[in-house]
Amino acid sequence: MSPTPLTLTRAAASVDREIQAIVAGSGTGATCTTDLAAGPWDFDARPGYGPGSSMGDVIPAGAPRQGVLPQEYRDATDAELSERITAAKQTLGERVVVLGHFYQRDEVVQHADYVGDSFQLANAAKAHTDAEAIVFCGVHFMAETADLLSGPDQAVILPNLAAGCSMADMASIDEVEECWEQLEDLYGDLDTPGADGLVPVVPVTYMNSSAAIKGFVGRHGGIVCTSSNARTVLEWAFERGRRVLFFPDQHLGRNTAKAMGVPLERMPLWNPRRELGGATEDELHDARVILWHGFCSVHRRFSVAQIDQARAEHPGVRVIVHPECPADVVDAADEAGSTDYIRKAIAAATEPTVFAIGTEVNLVRRLAAEYPQHTIFCLDPVICPCSTMYRIHPGYLAWVLESLVAGEIVNRIQVPADVADPARVSLERMLAAKPPAAPAAAWENAS
Repeated sequence: MSPTPLTLTRAAASVDREIQAIVAGSGTGATCTTDLAAGPWDFDARPGYGPGSSMGDVIPAGAPRQGVLPQEYRDATDAELSERITAAKQTLGERVVVLGHFYQRDEVVQHADYVGDSFQLANAAKAHTDAEAIVFCGVHFMAETADLLSGPDQAVILPNLAAGCSMADMASIDEVEECWEQLEDLYGDLDTPGADGLVPVVPVTYMNSSAAIKGFVGRHGGIVCTSSNARTVLEWAFERGRRVLFFPDQHLGRNTAKAMGVPLERMPLWNPRRELGGATEDELHDARVILWHGFCSVHRRFSVAQIDQARAEHPGVRVIVHPECPADVVDAADEAGSTDYIRKAIAAATEPTVFAIGTEVNLVRRLAAEYPQHTIFCLDPVICPCSTMYRIHPGYLAWVLESLVAGEIVNRIQVPADVADPARVSLERMLAAKPPAAPAAAWENAS
């Protein structure tokens, strides 16, 4: 699906405003931390992903930090920032395109020219060859991918450099290369096909990974996948290798391979902090998919108990979850699919329906406002948005846009050529591995 131009329902219930009300004592409900009510700049100087779903995850020592945001942007009201962003965009015109991920807060998304998932927005960046600057309101790996696919003279800007991704960080290039060396000791030459025409293992990385990981995959005959085409990509990989090394998200890999008929016992988990990932040689020889020990902290919050509660309170509820959820959650749901699948499923419902959705709360609230004929709610009753998406605030967006008006490029994301070239190869392989024209849900359960 192509990225969509912005057509938002302005009545969307702002997650940020609800959090502010809860913390102030004037709102009902619960949030996972009162720190979400503070400005992200309060956390820029501290190590960590910031408040939200990933706040307990360990951040790498070398993770990017954001410099001090000028005081005028920290002191401005939401209305003032909105006016400044609008004015800056009008001044810049077609020189700039602003991309907003589905998981961004409404106060940022309302200023995006295109809204979509990471892959859709990367394609939007690729399509806007005339724009001098691409402002990517998402997280670091997304801006890297946009830089890979955009022109060499275009500047890709991430409004807050601290907007990383804890899942992507769970597979560092050093850890993946060490894993590859251990697998080579076990299987032999990993890049040369055997008598059966297959290599011992094909690396597959989720789009939610660093450019360095995408480059590694490109160098070793591997491929990138998204949550929408993971099955197609695994089929591509099995045509070329006896096994797949899938990273960084274990749940997407497990759920996809399980739906393809791969037994769980043939999907050992690779923990990079343990010798042979914590698996035995026999398990690795028998493996079809080696799963990296990574996960999304947003989607790990969803549980079977939440699904049971939704069914008890709303008989006939239709439960759809993202494939980054744990396997027992996917099994308990009615369907599982990407954010694009979730959006299409709701849009296609012709009768008023109750939907319980297992994905990031900002998107769920926006869908509820866009389709008022349905009852749509997030499975997790506690408001706990993606920590790193939440680091993008209208203050940062106003700052980078007004800097462009002044002729200054700040927070530019550039992937070095030695990484970019093989990373593009892995992305091109993904683009060539097309799923069926009208894919159904990756998983559709009988419950």
